[in-house]
Amino acid sequence: MMILLAAGLLPPLYLLWKVYQSDRIEKEPAGLLFTIFLYGMLSTLPAGILENIGMYILYLVPFPESLTEAAATRLFNLLFYFIVVGGAEEFVKYVAMKLPTWRNPEFNYVFDGVVYGVTASLGFAALENVLYVLDTGLFTAGIRAWTAIPLHCIAGIFMGHYYGIAKSAELWNDLRIRDKMLRRSILIPMLIHGAYDFIASDESEILSLVFLVYIVILDVVALRAMKKYSGNDVRLY
Repeated sequence: MMILLAAGLLPPLYLLWKVYQSDRIEKEPAGLLFTIFLYGMLSTLPAGILENIGMYILYLVPFPESLTEAAATRLFNLLFYFIVVGGAEEFVKYVAMKLPTWRNPEFNYVFDGVVYGVTASLGFAALENVLYVLDTGLFTAGIRAWTAIPLHCIAGIFMGHYYGIAKSAELWNDLRIRDKMLRRSILIPMLIHGAYDFIASDESEILSLVFLVYIVILDVVALRAMKKYSGNDVRLY
């Protein structure tokens, strides 16, 4: 049991530590990060509820009869993974990030948003991963350590980046840009997450190759982006 718990928790905690180390100017308090991480873990419950509701509604949607069974399945998966799964999971992680941080005086650098977004996302990923690993074993832990866990981290990086810009815009009293950036902080991770799940769900050999390429590209882009965000950090007040 302890080995399975460690296998489930270590990958998200390791990535969280790496992002925390990238915050070069002023580290965030451990107590605040623990709260965000806990909120992220707890957000798995409303995510599950929203996904079940979304799936029920999607089953009621009439698809054109002219579609083949394969085409109808792909269309269903497209809507399910991009809107239902991606939308539900990224929304609850966004809420888990925002509730303890938006008015918090510790939120005084743009890059703090990245740390908060990753912390909430990896809190979600940690509990989800532990449940998967306890149910299916160490092989699942190994696969998810290189796929699903980095995916959550990457979504958190971009969520937090736009969140930090939104905070800056509010302090400059530019509410139009603030709202635009807050929308992006949900929509960009939602698209990243939805594409990952949709490609992974398809059994064709071509999309299996696309899935591997997509993961590599995501990793490279996210790593470069995080280095850029960290290097160009700006104090908010």
